[in-house]
Amino acid sequence: MSTAQIKQQTEAIRGGDRRALAKGITLIESSRPDHAGEATALLDALLPHTGRSLRIGISGVPGVGKSTFIERFGLALIEAGHRVAVLAIDPSSTISGGSILGDKTRMEKLATHASAFIRPSPSGGALGGVAARTREAGLLCEAAGFDIVIIETVGVGQSETAVAAMTDVFVLLQLPNAGDELQAMKKGIVELADFIVINKADLDGGAAEQARRQVARILELLHGRSAAWQPEVMTASALDGRGLADLWAAIRRYQAAMQASGEFEKRRHHQALDWMWQIIDHQRQQQFRAHPAVKAAMERVTQRVGNGEISATSGAAELIERAGS
Repeated sequence: MSTAQIKQQTEAIRGGDRRALAKGITLIESSRPDHAGEATALLDALLPHTGRSLRIGISGVPGVGKSTFIERFGLALIEAGHRVAVLAIDPSSTISGGSILGDKTRMEKLATHASAFIRPSPSGGALGGVAARTREAGLLCEAAGFDIVIIETVGVGQSETAVAAMTDVFVLLQLPNAGDELQAMKKGIVELADFIVINKADLDGGAAEQARRQVARILELLHGRSAAWQPEVMTASALDGRGLADLWAAIRRYQAAMQASGEFEKRRHHQALDWMWQIIDHQRQQQFRAHPAVKAAMERVTQRVGNGEISATSGAAELIERAGS
């Protein structure tokens, strides 16, 4: 892609051209080496026009209703005058590498709204519940004029915490009867949450309120990630919209508190640095695998490790030594 073509695509994305935005995200997600330079040029051109959106991460246990919640919440935000982009990360097929669930089909109303943009992306095996290029995709959405960018993770678990490192506010959804489950969870993700929302409160309002109180007591024993904000526990229903306005009002209070304390900008600063180091780690690993001496020994070493003939530590040491030779 020539410089003129990069400029043309940049202007199209900034003008809100949805097709250009989709093509831009496809470009940055590409694993083709010849696309890497073009993707970097596009990101650099758009970077000055990013940073003005609110980035919201949403995670939750399977069955908690993340997609339904995001659709209802997104529509409510649009009614309030916002433009909403949703990056929905789906599990990847181990055979094709593509998305399995297809969140776009589960958010039909939001997907067809003129003020919304939904991009389902396969996780591609990336850890943390997000796709490898989620950060970049979010920046492109910001440059296209979407002032709310929602990232929906694959699920929740020990590795589902990377989204907290790339968003301004992290919302964890829970089921009304999941209090005991929350106690059994790795506490790391709970400590990262800025809001815990007991969803599906319409099923049993009493159980939802009991869960809210139980989770609030658990949070009192943990340390939040911000001195400027004490995580809040709320109840909501994606089915009838109950509690969504309260959640948005609380998020705005949170944003104001974080900005007043200076922690909002600090979090953005750490996001950028974390992004840089992850890219370095990824590229170093690619370079390592592409090293001629490593490639020559890879099949033999991995087979010996897999067969239990040598330890993983010994295998790694041999390959590292070959890369340094």
